[in-house]
This record gives sequence, structure tokens and C-alpha cells, in this order.
Amino acid sequence: MSIIKRNNVLFPSLMDEFLKPDWLGGIENNVAKLPAVNIKESETGFELELAIPGQKKEDFNIEIDKDVLTISMERNSEEEEVKERYTRREFTYTSFKRSFTLPETVENEKIKASYENGILAFMLPKKDEALPKPKRFIKIGS
Repeated sequence: MSIIKRNNVLFPSLMDEFLKPDWLGGIENNVAKLPAVNIKESETGFELELAIPGQKKEDFNIEIDKDVLTISMERNSEEEEVKERYTRREFTYTSFKRSFTLPETVENEKIKASYENGILAFMLPKKDEALPKPKRFIKIGS
């Protein structure tokens, strides 16, 4: 007896499209999506950027607890359309939560945040003792 693999699916691309999670109740749309993050280090500090377009700065909750920076957002909206024989209601819920452990070199009291053009940006300055020291020459005594 031999085993033969057959691929007898009629219109395979149509079947793939039909069986995608989106056809089965919007499963893809309910998956939590975290915003993209960029972290850059310079001599004086760190820059943290999150791509979160289409929000207002009032939508964000930002807190620092025990050297952990937590950024979260929760937004609910409801849309209702009433016609002669039907009513359509749509509810939208958007949320995320990201946490970052801050290095000991960051001055927590001087962190600044801004939100512009869909980018939530943080300036995380380094403590004075973490800043690079200028080069110095030492004279040899007699």
C-alpha cells in the first residue's frame, strides 16, 4: 500500500480567502496589536517613540512605578444609524498597554513626553553620573 498526497481543492485561492479568520467573525480584528516602538540612545539620554496614530493626548495614561514606565490607552466609541426598518449599532474598543523597565542611569524626575503626528515620544535624560566625562590629562609629579 502506498500513501499518495492529493491536493484536490477546487479553486484553492478562493477557499483560502473564504477560510481566513476575518470571514469567521472578525478574529483578526480582535487580536491585540501593540504599537511599534523605537528606542534610541545618545550621550545625554534615551528617546522612546511609539507609533499610535489617530489618538488624542488625553487618551493616554502614563505612569512610572519602581523604575517601570507603563503606557496604556483605552478608547470606546459607539455609532448608531437608524433608518426606516432597521437600526445599526457599532461599538469599537481600542486598548493597549506597554511597560518598559528603565535603566538605573535614567533620571525619572526629568522624563518628558509629547504627542505629535501620531508619534508618542519620550525623552529619558541620563543622570549626571551616567553622562560621559570629558577627557582629562594627568601630569606626572616629581
